Amino acid sequence: MAHIEPLPAETTPELAADFAIFERILGFVPNSLLTMQRRPAIVKAFGVLTEAVMDPNGTVDPGFKRLLAHFSSRAAGCQYCEAHSLIAANLHAVSQEKLDAIWEYQTSPLYTPAERAGLDYALAAGTIPNGVDNEIMSNLKAHWDDDQIVEMLAAISLYGFLNRWNDSMATEIEEAPIAMGERVLSQGGWDGGKHRK
Repeated sequence: MAHIEPLPAETTPELAADFAIFERILGFVPNSLLTMQRRPAIVKAFGVLTEAVMDPNGTVDPGFKRLLAHFSSRAAGCQYCEAHSLIAANLHAVSQEKLDAIWEYQTSPLYTPAERAGLDYALAAGTIPNGVDNEIMSNLKAHWDDDQIVEMLAAISLYGFLNRWNDSMATEIEEAPIAMGERVLSQGGWDGGKHRK
């Protein structure tokens, strides 16, 4: 059960455009933002940051940025964000087949060496204490340039905020992420944890 209940989206009409950002990203307004709206400026600022980080005109594929978010959330242990990031990846052109193979990313032909290096980086960056070392960076830099790495770390860091928020709030997970979690993540032990009723 959530520690603080989300408010209906219509509670704060001036956030309609901000909520629309997340409807485009996820297909719904997440309960995390519906809780955050108690301080509308936080929702607005988070929306601006999200649009900058997840810019579809960036140098890193938007779907891959969601996979980075998933792996950093996995490292952080936030089951809410693990499932949400896969919903967003799927909506941003990452195939369900590729998502279904996420546990085998190191060996699956659906993942490139560059993607593997990026996902290893996300796992290390999401770990506390941070696990990024020279070997991980060297492998990452063999596939990605500095501008891309900045963009990748921005996606990882954006979800770092969400990992802390949702795990601390025990934010209730919505139906679509539950279905994705059960399909893809349950084989690795995902059950929604404190985020389910």
